[in-house]
This record gives sequence, C-alpha cells and structure tokens, in this order.
Amino acid sequence: MDSCKPLSPEGWLLAFFTSKAAMDGLVIRRKLRDIERFCGMELFLAEVRRRGYRAYENSGQIIVFCNSADITRIA
Repeated sequence: MDSCKPLSPEGWLLAFFTSKAAMDGLVIRRKLRDIERFCGMELFLAEVRRRGYRAYENSGQIIVFCNSADITRIA
C-alpha cells in the first residue's frame, strides 16, 4: 500500500475510531480543519453519535470522548 495515498473519508474514520485510544475509551483531539478536509464534519459527527460518543469544539480543536462516562467541568 502506498503510504502517501490519501485515505477515503470512510478509511479516515475507520482509522480514527479503531485507534488504540478510541478502542481504550480515551479522549482524542484533532484539528477541525483536518476533520473537514479528510471526511467532512457531517459524516464525522454522524459517526460520533452512532457510537454514542460526545465531541466538543474549542478554538479550532475537536475533542472526542470515546466513552459514555460523565463529563464534569472542574474550573
């Protein structure tokens, strides 16, 4: 496989959601512009919702909580 070949939107999503961090139920951060460039925000958010995860945006960064645990603001 050519490592320089860009992934399809579905391939990018598969790589994102089968990463070790996602599989371990951790938190993943990506730039908003990268998500829009590689798969599109609509497709990305549909997959986040389908998996029961939550995503938040701050200053051009998307944070995905790859679990359903409570989120508490502490400061």
